[in-house]
Amino acid sequence: MARFMREAGFSDYPSLHRWSIEHPEAFWARLWRFCAIRASRDFEEVLREGGRMQDAEWFPGAQLNFAENLLWQSASRAALIYRDESGNRSETSYGELRAEVARVAAGLSELGVRKGDCVAAWMPNRPETVALMLAAASMGAVFSSCSQDFGVQAVLERFGPLKPRVLLAADGYYWRGRPRNRSRELKEIRKGLPDLLATLLAPNLGGGKQHSRGAGITPFHEFGSAEPLTFEPLRFDHPLYVVFSSGTTGAPKCIVHRAGGALLQHAKEHRLHIGLTAADTMFYLTTCGWMMWNWLVSGLAAGAALVLRDGSPLHPSPGALWNMAAEEGVSIFGASAAYLKALENARERPGRQFDLSALRALLSTGAPLAPQSYDYAYREIANDIMLASIAGGTDLLGCFATGNPMLGVRRGEMQCRALGMAVDVFDSGGRPLRGSPGELVCTRPFPSMPLGFLNDPQGEAYSRAYFDRFPGVWTHGDFAEITERGGVIIYGRSDAVLNPRGVRIGTAEIYRVVEALEEVEEALAVAQQYEGDNRIILFLRLAEGVELSEELSEEVRKALRRHASPRHVPAKIIMAPDLPRTVNGKISELAVRELVHGREIGNREALANPESLDFFARLETELA
Repeated sequence: MARFMREAGFSDYPSLHRWSIEHPEAFWARLWRFCAIRASRDFEEVLREGGRMQDAEWFPGAQLNFAENLLWQSASRAALIYRDESGNRSETSYGELRAEVARVAAGLSELGVRKGDCVAAWMPNRPETVALMLAAASMGAVFSSCSQDFGVQAVLERFGPLKPRVLLAADGYYWRGRPRNRSRELKEIRKGLPDLLATLLAPNLGGGKQHSRGAGITPFHEFGSAEPLTFEPLRFDHPLYVVFSSGTTGAPKCIVHRAGGALLQHAKEHRLHIGLTAADTMFYLTTCGWMMWNWLVSGLAAGAALVLRDGSPLHPSPGALWNMAAEEGVSIFGASAAYLKALENARERPGRQFDLSALRALLSTGAPLAPQSYDYAYREIANDIMLASIAGGTDLLGCFATGNPMLGVRRGEMQCRALGMAVDVFDSGGRPLRGSPGELVCTRPFPSMPLGFLNDPQGEAYSRAYFDRFPGVWTHGDFAEITERGGVIIYGRSDAVLNPRGVRIGTAEIYRVVEALEEVEEALAVAQQYEGDNRIILFLRLAEGVELSEELSEEVRKALRRHASPRHVPAKIIMAPDLPRTVNGKISELAVRELVHGREIGNREALANPESLDFFARLETELA
């Protein structure tokens, strides 16, 4: 970041950021050269703006290949390190990965897969998934993936509209030491995808060789042939990925992302905002169903080694990932805010248990990181690292707010707005706000804006999703604040904002206070329409052995009154056995809000634990 800033002629980050959004053509062109983007044909111009923000065309004339930009490193350097719950380990060098990608690409071509066709993966976080993605990208096919804990309906809702030609699947996965065989579900999924030319099976449970080619299934290691790897030159806007919205309030949106946008956005975030180099080993706790998987894999473009981990992060012990990090020399470690909270609840002290001397950055996303989690990380993990809480999403395949190795870390704040992203916070009238919360927006185009939604040829659904609230401005759906120091605080989703007596309250404001109490594991707050107003209902998942007493309820109320405000105090506090969460681990406030109002949930399959909803559907007496 410091070198880029000096070369661009600036002496501080606020000036650099201001230039990056006021002069986007100069900024993105300089970033392209700085990151040494490999292109078979250079761009004619950087940005060709249309009549609307979503009509912007980036780098017209350029031809590049996403896979080529991820496979340039020395053949002997480790590219992928795979670990599972049991401690099994494999390592794939860049040279071996190139050969694997060449073999799979040859197999796809032999099947008749062509540029623009879709290939899909229903997989644990294994190296085969990366190889298939890069093989597809090398020839211009579109890639999409789901985690293997997605059920049949959830998979078909996502993959069905894509009409994939090839499906990669494992025979199952492990969770907390137990095998979860998925052969029966795979059979149903294949029936629901009639356009498949082939199914490739990765034997995660060791059963892959039991399936014959006659059954339409080919073991992954037998697929393809030894052919030279070639990279199809493609325009910057060529589709690369289809990723999905959470789908908790309806069928998930199929979001199409462009190859050049993903490449350049991730290169910026990795190399400048995280400081990633070819000397680093990076790990992110993610499944193949979360955009952080796509984000992680792009780390190959920096020449880094990536650690892929499959299974429960807390098995065989709560410190399992830190033992792995110590053994692999992980320098950049990423996880969710919920994971860090779980570590704290388990009283883990990784910095004292393991040699984390290689660690220099800890990343967190998926939900706002509570101030007490900052305290925990610096006290019990390492006191000299960059703790970067980052925020953006599937919609942009990247970050609006992120880390910066040049800036200090302030408790409870994200360090900065990302370069090239014209991020602002608006009040209800569309006026910029500072020092108080409002709608998180982006006022100018950026390269990783979606190409659009699948089956939305006129872009009407895309426009409704992001541009209806403030015409011509991307409205992200987060309730946020830009501090006077330039940091960012996210208070939760704006569609889940609480509004008691007309005052807007972000749910994260409540969680930060309540989850600091030793007795509380997790909290979920919703607004209930009641007697012509809104009142706050607070659900608590308590620590093992703790019951919700009047004394504890009063302690919760006092803490909120003292550390937030009287308006943050809930009308009712209810103990819940579990809280619903998406397959990416995010608490689903919207699903509970619907049930509290007696409305049906249309897509239970989008949740990792749909059985948890039964409790909330039976609360009529408690909520009266």
